[in-house]
Amino acid sequence: MSGFEVRNSEAELYKFRVRIAVVALVVLLMFGVLLYRLFVLQVVRHDSFAERAESNRTAVVPIVPNRGQILDRNGIVLATNYSAYTLEITRSKVPDLEATIDELSQLVEITPRDRRKFKRLMDDSKRFESIPLRSRLSDEEVARFTAQRWRFPGVDIKARFFRNYPLEDVAGHVVGYIGRINQREQEALEDSDDYANYRGTEVIGKLGIEQSYEKQLHGTTGWEQLETTAGGYAVRRLNSRPATPGDTVGLSLDVGLQKLVEDLYGERRGALVAMDPRNGEVLAMVSKPGYDLNLFVDGIDQENWDFLNNSIDRPLLNRALRGTYPPGSTYKPFMAIAGLESGKRQI
Repeated sequence: MSGFEVRNSEAELYKFRVRIAVVALVVLLMFGVLLYRLFVLQVVRHDSFAERAESNRTAVVPIVPNRGQILDRNGIVLATNYSAYTLEITRSKVPDLEATIDELSQLVEITPRDRRKFKRLMDDSKRFESIPLRSRLSDEEVARFTAQRWRFPGVDIKARFFRNYPLEDVAGHVVGYIGRINQREQEALEDSDDYANYRGTEVIGKLGIEQSYEKQLHGTTGWEQLETTAGGYAVRRLNSRPATPGDTVGLSLDVGLQKLVEDLYGERRGALVAMDPRNGEVLAMVSKPGYDLNLFVDGIDQENWDFLNNSIDRPLLNRALRGTYPPGSTYKPFMAIAGLESGKRQI
């Protein structure tokens, strides 16, 4: 019996030692995995996590440059800017959009046109983007909202530059206009080298000089590095680079001559291009009828768009560039403007 007990004890001791070895190996393996993971987090991915930690404490905010002016040959302003306050909503931060807009209408005037424009802009924007609901707020309206701002998460007031065309429809087809960047234009910017320069920018040239000289007129976007709280509120500015305003574009156009020809056309349809034969400079480029460029600055309403788009006179058509006319005497257009060709309707 004693020999059997000894052999049995040795077998149990052997099994125990094997178990201890297996457990020790598993523990060592787990510590090895932990040490490896610690090495990855602390060494391999140190820069990545340091950047994330820094981004939780700081925020880089783009500074949109002031768009350049457009002048005629004599320095008369054809396109400029002015600053105004806008009431804007970030949909991703608003639990009930319709209820929020209804409550905001108790503080500031929000017209049906404002609501329609806001819904149209939503189709071309992402949920985390800020969308203007009301533009050109008065100081009194700004004060009323500021006092109740805590009630409206995701709603804020921003100071923005707006484009202005002082001469309205004069040389409208030449100057063109700007408008909000749509989805197609956004995708084109993302594929271009200028994408970083359009951070924070919401408008772009659509037609005419505004489109052709977009790069020169836009300028260079700046930035501010702000220290923020856990709630996302700015505490202080850490670093910054100012924005560079867009270039002023001077045209060979003589707006005095341009307006004279447009007035001579009156309500008739037609086109005229007047050039300096000595150097080929365009002094006047007329397409009648025209339209007020300021209608497009803040998003044209449906009523005006339907009128311009469906009018038999086709005011949106640039006849000087896209119209087709039979060849004729060089002097006939000028005679027609002076009213010497009675009985002929301008095309």
